[in-house]
Amino acid sequence: MRINFDFIDLQVFLAVLETGSFHGAAQRLSLSQPSVTRRIAGLEESLGSTLFERTTRAVRPTLAARRLQVSAEAMLETATETTRAMRDESQIHAYQRAQILTIASIPTVLRHLLIPAMRTLQARRAGLRIRLMDLSASGVADAVASGEAEIGVTSMSLHDASTQFDNLFADPIVLALPQGHDLADRGHLDWGDLRNQTLILPARGTGNRLLIDDALARAADRVHWVVEAGRSTTMLRLVEDGIGIGLLPRIALQNDAARGVVWRRIGQPQILRPIGLLSRTAQRPTGALADLIELLHAAGRQLRDG
Repeated sequence: MRINFDFIDLQVFLAVLETGSFHGAAQRLSLSQPSVTRRIAGLEESLGSTLFERTTRAVRPTLAARRLQVSAEAMLETATETTRAMRDESQIHAYQRAQILTIASIPTVLRHLLIPAMRTLQARRAGLRIRLMDLSASGVADAVASGEAEIGVTSMSLHDASTQFDNLFADPIVLALPQGHDLADRGHLDWGDLRNQTLILPARGTGNRLLIDDALARAADRVHWVVEAGRSTTMLRLVEDGIGIGLLPRIALQNDAARGVVWRRIGQPQILRPIGLLSRTAQRPTGALADLIELLHAAGRQLRDG
């Protein structure tokens, strides 16, 4: 039998049980409420049992939840005792364990923002190990809020009370065109130029799409998408192969994957994507994390001024 839940799921389950609400559990564990909801749903799916009956007024544990409670408490107590014992026996490795830095990041900023900072950080701190989580903007927010990542590099300034967003620079959304396209020779483009074009947009619900939809709603000329794609790399391939023209972050076009693609700015309303650092509000960065934040600010200034 394959086990598809972890100790955090059990901690979340017990917190919901003890507080009587998903909101109370989220506050106790410093998680977002959607993260609590997803973990409970995943635990229920893994166990094949409904653990809580949800109504508009209350969250009530089922019989299955009461049966799980005893086992969950015992498993967490055993895990705590085992961890304590292993730490006592492994003090020689304590320094090495402390040198693991977990970063969550959206893919488009890796090459020009995060990787230069990581390279300098590794040169400064020999033996540092970095765990990199390559996620969507919403995934970065969840990873930071849940404590899975110590810091996030993301394009979404939306966050809950447990996190804070520190802006680094504004990345414009531009029009990506295959080389030789009629619009590539134009010095100035406005939204009306996109009418009657095969327009490729990021998938609905992504941070980039939210910004683009807002701009399209404010534009005097109505423009409609024809193709949606989930990742910037996929959109670049579609543009390069002549499927259409796409609205993409400029930083995504500054790499080898953008060969055969040119970009042009579009007039008002311009779309600026905020890129910044997401961290937990109560966190006080020290050591390698403080160094990384300093380096990312320096890299952000270069991108902003360049």
